[in-house]
Amino acid sequence: MKINIEKNLVEFTPENADETKKIETLWKMLVDCARFNKKLVPVGEYISQKNEFARFVVEGAPGSSSDVYPEVYADKDCRAYCQTCNKYVELEKGDQIPPCCGKLMEILDD
Repeated sequence: MKINIEKNLVEFTPENADETKKIETLWKMLVDCARFNKKLVPVGEYISQKNEFARFVVEGAPGSSSDVYPEVYADKDCRAYCQTCNKYVELEKGDQIPPCCGKLMEILDD
């Protein structure tokens, strides 16, 4: 697998058929055109002298720690944000408040 990094853009280029299948599977896990895309969250540490791999969890995927988040829904159209990474999402009344950076996003007061 070839990895290219330019500023905040990371490209993964598979170099064989097995890696191509794995990238396709990962893409399908992360991309949700109808709702919120999931994200890779680092687990533990990566120090090349100690580990031969970097580990990530797919936030919001079945089997991840995000399964323990309560289901909280917006009671009106609003904007939610993550206090950790400052990501914003627009929500409509009845939308589920998504988790981000290990906790549910906060609703901005109007």
